Amino acid sequence: MTTAKHKQKDKYNWITLKRIMSYLVKNAYTFTSAVMGLVHAVLLVIFIFAGVPQLVYFNLFSVAVYVVCFILCRMGHIMPAYVSIILEVTIYVVVSTYYVGLRCGTYCFLFSIIPIIIYFGSSMFKGNQRWSVVLMLVLNFVTFIVLYVRFFHEEPKYSVTPGIMLLLVVFSAFAMVFSCIFYNAMYIFSSENKVNILEQKNRQLSVVAHEDALTSLLNRRGFLPMVKELMKGGKSNNFCIAFGDLDDFKRVNDSYGHEAGDEVLLQTTMMIKQELPGCDICRWGGEEFVILMEDCDLAAAKGKLERLRKTIESNPTSFFEKQIFITITIGLEEYHGNYREPEEVIKKADERMYYGKQHGKNILVFEDKE
Repeated sequence: MTTAKHKQKDKYNWITLKRIMSYLVKNAYTFTSAVMGLVHAVLLVIFIFAGVPQLVYFNLFSVAVYVVCFILCRMGHIMPAYVSIILEVTIYVVVSTYYVGLRCGTYCFLFSIIPIIIYFGSSMFKGNQRWSVVLMLVLNFVTFIVLYVRFFHEEPKYSVTPGIMLLLVVFSAFAMVFSCIFYNAMYIFSSENKVNILEQKNRQLSVVAHEDALTSLLNRRGFLPMVKELMKGGKSNNFCIAFGDLDDFKRVNDSYGHEAGDEVLLQTTMMIKQELPGCDICRWGGEEFVILMEDCDLAAAKGKLERLRKTIESNPTSFFEKQIFITITIGLEEYHGNYREPEEVIKKADERMYYGKQHGKNILVFEDKE
């Protein structure tokens, strides 16, 4: 009982996590703008305590920039927000390094936007435009090298206290690590989600390719390989094939319309499934049905198909208060390893069905080999 509760709780937690990640992926641009604005709000407070008025003003400006970016993202204007984030972070790193020096670690913000450049750039730029992402990454690295060479030996304009310096280093490093982890997680989740969606679509296409659209029965493409697989067993794997055709079906369409004809086909499908459970059924075309009866000899198949024929004959289809009576003619062939291809045994059953059409219809035709 405890294990079941744990499994249920784990399942609930996983579903909750997927919902959160789906929401973040869907709102990645606005979320990024909001977080960046929050980061600069924190830096604003830090520099107020550090006594660096220039960076206080700059962070006020940065918060305003991200408010605008947030609005732009909500309106669907992603590119201006994307460019603004990259420019703002780059300028902030240059300005903050100039005022408080390299030892405060604000250059870490250059590395924190690398996942942002890649994650958003890969979705916005296509084809040769993706070289823009490479160019931005190169410029990002060049900016770091220039800053490091330029300010390595130079004293900063403001000497902050060791406590403020430690706070800035830790906060900048945290922003860098958080960005790397978060956007990599977003990328992995969105990639797996796309793969899952693609696999689901492929499964749906596979089903569509092997099923009849109206009745959801197998079509020829789905049915023939199943018969072929059984035939590989040779004489040791016997089965029966029944080929059924609804009698005078054109009269139904002409008298009641094609919608009535579809309804007749659906009810016939239902009756075949009910009378022959476990059998593989194919809508061969139009009003034709082919039935694969595994592990069933001729005698057993005859009894089952005769019951099916009588069931179809005695159960009319109701269509807008009208009763549409229909019958079926069935040809039956037993496989004994004497056929090489599925079409051959199906053709023999079809020939028997055609013989029944010429000799009164609404009958089951077979060859008793005894």
